[in-house]
Amino acid sequence: MTIARLLALPLLALPLMAAAPAPDPARQVMEVSRSAGTPEDVYGPLYRAVELAHVFPDSKTFADMVPLDKPDAIMVAFRSENPQGKEALAAFVAMHFRKIGDTDQQKLSMREHIKALWPILAKPPMAVVPGSSAIQLPYAYVVAGGRYQEMYYWDSYFTMLGLKADGEQPLIDSMLANFVSMIDRYGHIPNGTRTYYLSRSQPPFLALMMDLSDAHDPALDRHRLDALKAEHAYWMAGASCLDAGGACQHVVKMPDGSLLNRYWDARDTPRDESYAEDVATTAEAAPRPVNRDLRAGAESGWDYSSRWLKDGKTLSTIHATDIVPVDLNSLMWNLEMSIARRCTALGDTACATDFTKQADARKKAIAKYLWSAKDKRFADWDHSTGKPTAAISAAILYPLFVGLATPAQADATAKLTQAQLLAPGGLKTTTVHTGQQWDEPNGWAPLLWVGVTGLDRYGKTTLADMLAQRWVKTVSTFYACTGRMVEKYDVDSGQAGGGGEYPVQDGFGWTNGVTRSLLDRPGIGAAVVEACPAH
Repeated sequence: MTIARLLALPLLALPLMAAAPAPDPARQVMEVSRSAGTPEDVYGPLYRAVELAHVFPDSKTFADMVPLDKPDAIMVAFRSENPQGKEALAAFVAMHFRKIGDTDQQKLSMREHIKALWPILAKPPMAVVPGSSAIQLPYAYVVAGGRYQEMYYWDSYFTMLGLKADGEQPLIDSMLANFVSMIDRYGHIPNGTRTYYLSRSQPPFLALMMDLSDAHDPALDRHRLDALKAEHAYWMAGASCLDAGGACQHVVKMPDGSLLNRYWDARDTPRDESYAEDVATTAEAAPRPVNRDLRAGAESGWDYSSRWLKDGKTLSTIHATDIVPVDLNSLMWNLEMSIARRCTALGDTACATDFTKQADARKKAIAKYLWSAKDKRFADWDHSTGKPTAAISAAILYPLFVGLATPAQADATAKLTQAQLLAPGGLKTTTVHTGQQWDEPNGWAPLLWVGVTGLDRYGKTTLADMLAQRWVKTVSTFYACTGRMVEKYDVDSGQAGGGGEYPVQDGFGWTNGVTRSLLDRPGIGAAVVEACPAH
């Protein structure tokens, strides 16, 4: 219920009762006081220890907290554990109490909590305030949450998975209309709906988003097909300006003349949204310019990862524009195949033939350059060295996700995933620890979904089930203990993930979407943790 509706409710009338003899006021004051059952009355030594240790800056905080168990049981635990010192007392309180205001979250199951978050994360059409960085959106949309109060490109696909599962089809179509609107206005979908994102895009998931829509009529289908063609043209625009170096904008000419794609940004200045951070990284990298590489890494969504680092560990060595990524080119193949399929449905044979030919050429180039036959794995390709990189990451699952891998390649990918990327809490992002947020031990909802879906596609259901179950257990345990859904998780410890340029964010669109969709997976119910194990 909204606050406005709550405030509009009429006052409840108290039932009429027979008049009772008036109590002695002085005696009543004392009796009420003695029987009040204040927190100090109930928790005695625990209460005094917490308050005198200044566990909370405001003494009222603990006085207003809600117990998670019966008071007698809490006091038995307190006497048994005998926590000493501020940190130990804080940990004990966190295990046995929750702050006021968390009531609704604690009452809801994780499935109910996710559904309840959609109205919070959904925003109405937005007009732009002059001077603001926001981009106008004519239709309703969903934000990721936390510091992200705008719509992001690739995030939205994974959010839509949950919207689909919860029957929010009109919101999916509304978001799609916004994306098509931005292509109509700008020729591409920006990284996010801010002016400082217009110089780049994000992983091209629009065709996959359209597959989630139930809305179909000839005019809408043609408009959406035109948008997909425009998106493809944006990513391939560099083909017309290739120089001796073999790369222009998002396009890289491979040694045999075939064309593949890279991440790139039309600007080479510090990012507005991370200005001070980029200035500092540029100073460390001097005299080598790295602003465009930092921006390209941001376009990838993996900002940042050892995948993009020359030495595999130091951000100032970033050279993202040298890398031909396996995930991007898998998505581009899917885009070409989707356009061909949609052209066929609309009776445009010439278009279908053209894009099928482009998809076939890309598939051949991926097999030649982004598959290491020697190592039996998919790999990113380094344009500066002319060789595959050594990075093993969850990106190797994208060819399975879109269906371009051969059965033998899928077999090898599943084995490598189980051997090096499977973690107690889900799927590792990479196999190296750098402190960057797109490296291990972090696990991310979008990569988990790509892995589970890709493995399912090739009949690797045992491993897919294992990944799904471990992820759902991680997310549901964290939710049961904290009442929070977060953007990333440490899949070794089961705690919130770390690293990156900002604190871990609550919300969180793609975690909600992927987890909600996985809750409908057969057999997943046993993985859901309903109560915090510590309690």
